[in-house]
Amino acid sequence: MRHGFDECPTGTRVLMHLRATRSLDHGRLLALVVAIGMGVLAGPAPARGAESQDEKARTIPEVVAAVRPSVVTVMVRGAPANPFQHAIPPGSGSGIIIDAQGYVLTNHHLVEGVTSLVVGLPTGRLIPGRVVARDFLLDLALIKINAEDLVPAPLGHSSALQIGETVVAIGNPFALKGGSTVTIGVVSALDRAILTPNGETLYDLIQTDAAINPGNSGGPLVDLSGRVVGINAAVAPAAQAISYAISVDAVYEAIRSMILRGAVLRPDLGFVPVTVTASIVASFNLGVDRGVLAAQVEPARPAAEAGLHSGDVITDVDGTPIYNMGDFWHAYLRPGETRPAHLTVYGKTGQATVTLPRRAPPREPR
Repeated sequence: MRHGFDECPTGTRVLMHLRATRSLDHGRLLALVVAIGMGVLAGPAPARGAESQDEKARTIPEVVAAVRPSVVTVMVRGAPANPFQHAIPPGSGSGIIIDAQGYVLTNHHLVEGVTSLVVGLPTGRLIPGRVVARDFLLDLALIKINAEDLVPAPLGHSSALQIGETVVAIGNPFALKGGSTVTIGVVSALDRAILTPNGETLYDLIQTDAAINPGNSGGPLVDLSGRVVGINAAVAPAAQAISYAISVDAVYEAIRSMILRGAVLRPDLGFVPVTVTASIVASFNLGVDRGVLAAQVEPARPAAEAGLHSGDVITDVDGTPIYNMGDFWHAYLRPGETRPAHLTVYGKTGQATVTLPRRAPPREPR
């Protein structure tokens, strides 16, 4: 069985609580894919600009003045009770206005299971909001509000970040009155991966020592060009000055898909991947205790044609151990890789190798 701390090829996995979260719910993320039946949503892609190191010369007050008008407070009700709840105002978190039409980006774990939602604008005005898209594997959610004179935050390029570079975290920790809070730090590491409390792996993270506190989730991590390079997500609770933000480059296409389609699109391989848990092992009488269960394998589809059967468990992709759905999609959708994926599979007849053609996720038109 996998323990709390181990090394993986893409970075350090840390078994951790999402402490930088809404105050009410530090609980588990959804255990299976959330179905979004929203249809196609009209709206342009979020603003994005290129920057060079020479352009990252704004002072910290200038950066804060430029981005703070785009940072909102997200307040939720009706979230499930949580034994790890902090003694602070319930249901508080942060979000980023990314589109003048009223799209607000935040973390999925902040809005999971909510029955109502209110967005607090930097002006102090409270606006009802609704979740129009969410993806628990990326820990992202998209909120729609109806308001005028919104100031979208420009998205930058996290691939241009350098270790040691100064970054600014902005959010609304503890739902404090008086507006958002600013903390300063450096990029401590890139391409981190952490194991979240629900047993899924969150990839492509920026590690920083900028202080991120409960309620900061969903707020922006900003470089000195004044562009958002990450979405604040979590801290390691047993460590000092270790915080994580979701890399903008890794999720930019997912954000566009959420705006246009109301969901993050992944290749349809003809089966439903399910993370193997203790209850799944017991229910299906599996002979392995980790991996991804292939459920509802459809005939005449890529997975079935490759030799995958319902009830098989995928334990490795191209030699990379698989523990959950996040691991599977990260290995299968490896950027730049076009060769077929070689899957190690445990089924009724024992271990086998299945060769599955790679299919790129659908891309939204520019």
